[in-house]
Amino acid sequence: MTSTEAPWRDIARRKQAQRAAAIPRKWRLRNLPKEGPQYGSQPVLHIPLDGRILSPSELAITELYNAKTLVDALSTNKLTCLAVTTAFCKRAAIAQQVTNCLTEPLFTSALARAKELDNYLSSNGNPMGPLHGLPITVKDSFNIIGVDSSLGLASLCFKPATSNSTLVDLLLSLGCVIIAKTNVPQTLAALDSNNNVFGRTMNPINRRMTAGGSSGGEGVMVAMKGCMVGWGTDIGGSIRIPAMCNGVYGFKPSNGRVPYGKQQDAGGVAGMSRIGMQAVAGPLARSVEDIDFVMREVVPRAELWGEDCLPATWGSGMAVTRSGENDKFVIGIMRGDGNCELLPPIRKVIDEVAEVLRRTPGVQVVDVPTPPAWTKCQSLMNKFFGIDGGEAMADLIEETGEPLVPWMVGRFQRGKPRSLREVAELQARRTDLEREMLDVWNSNTDSGRVRKIDAMVCPVAAHPVPEIDRWNAVGYTSSFVLLDYPAGTVPVRDFNKDDLELGKEMGGKIIGGWDRRSRELWDEKVVDRTVYLGTPLSVQVITPRQQDQRLVVAMRIIDEAIHQKKPMSKL
Repeated sequence: MTSTEAPWRDIARRKQAQRAAAIPRKWRLRNLPKEGPQYGSQPVLHIPLDGRILSPSELAITELYNAKTLVDALSTNKLTCLAVTTAFCKRAAIAQQVTNCLTEPLFTSALARAKELDNYLSSNGNPMGPLHGLPITVKDSFNIIGVDSSLGLASLCFKPATSNSTLVDLLLSLGCVIIAKTNVPQTLAALDSNNNVFGRTMNPINRRMTAGGSSGGEGVMVAMKGCMVGWGTDIGGSIRIPAMCNGVYGFKPSNGRVPYGKQQDAGGVAGMSRIGMQAVAGPLARSVEDIDFVMREVVPRAELWGEDCLPATWGSGMAVTRSGENDKFVIGIMRGDGNCELLPPIRKVIDEVAEVLRRTPGVQVVDVPTPPAWTKCQSLMNKFFGIDGGEAMADLIEETGEPLVPWMVGRFQRGKPRSLREVAELQARRTDLEREMLDVWNSNTDSGRVRKIDAMVCPVAAHPVPEIDRWNAVGYTSSFVLLDYPAGTVPVRDFNKDDLELGKEMGGKIIGGWDRRSRELWDEKVVDRTVYLGTPLSVQVITPRQQDQRLVVAMRIIDEAIHQKKPMSKL
């Protein structure tokens, strides 16, 4: 380091060298795609399939199983944990080299863990747990003993955790193997996973587009099949948005369903969540079935591990009531939040899903006008995001002379913390909005108060997956953290030529600033719409508070309908 160089630069070099050294030489690729979106879209999803690193049997392991069938094969010794872990470590190493999605490759410890699991099965005749050998990754914010939780901040590098996060301990007790930790944005408050220490995570579908944030590395790892299930966190959309960007499934549970505690405190602000908004942890996966499979093991045990969790059950035998006539599952369609008009391809895909559901046996579809309470949620949520004034995060950034990454310039600055009275007033407004939203779900009848809608479908965002650093407002996702509704992302299809509508302007009255910026993503004077071709189009599914298993049922109904899948079971 030169005397005039800011300290963060040397720290970043050493951290990146440490990460690179964790990838064995024989797993390294030649002729890597050039870094940065300026070199074109360069899709990289196909690279693990070329046979240079993974053998045919390893490709089969990472491609052909779902979470349940893989665990079944591992638990009956049809596959060894060592073989499976090796295959996924190799695939994760490839993903890192072509997308920059990892912060901490944990291949050495993962392989050692795999050997322990194989020895346990051999010695005891039983698997270690119900998720025996399942290869997973976790967001960088989760603590693992002896490993950094730097959050991409130079001031937190080379300070390894001395204890595990609660969810990590729970997942290890179930038999999981942790392959790696994944990349996040600076401050954890951006929708593009880019920081000064590790750099930008690239979208494997189109490197010009954002991979999402803040669990962007997790979204990429699941899409690249470098793990079976990834674990992220969500306070504004940080699970659902990366799921949308990478064409995978994401699940934000209700508060209290999955242990969140003992993550990287990032300057002592963990207590702020108890007076402001509480983030939640949840899975990203390749299918609804994989989400269901891991949640049925995590949720019933969560209260035993997490001080922040509630007693709950989860199982295939649980009856999920239906609110429609003749026992139909009622799905509401909400087409806009009142702050951002849907761009044409998003409006189109919502209409397509609604039409498919109308033709689905056992489903009743109702249109839900934009609730005024939903329109008010984004503004209130933005106030909650800034209740601490950003002081602790600003201290961490300034400690090593880090600059703000481009997306954060103009969006993050040291502010003044809100007073206790101001926070109390915000919470009171939140309560009012929660009460108003009850009338969207429920109605009064002669026999009392009853539920009229079982689940709702709405967009994840008003726009398609945008180019890097161009994500607009988060009201379509953050609102459901404010309301504490479980919410999930279901991919529908890819953006195609019929969606372009070249030469056709959007029209309509601009609602406000958020809407104006969103419309720019469709304005042919500002963006070449063909950049969206091949990117995923998804929908968001929500259910009432604490109705997490109902959400999985709803996601499965919608997923099976739009992809014409054979139903897994009677719902």
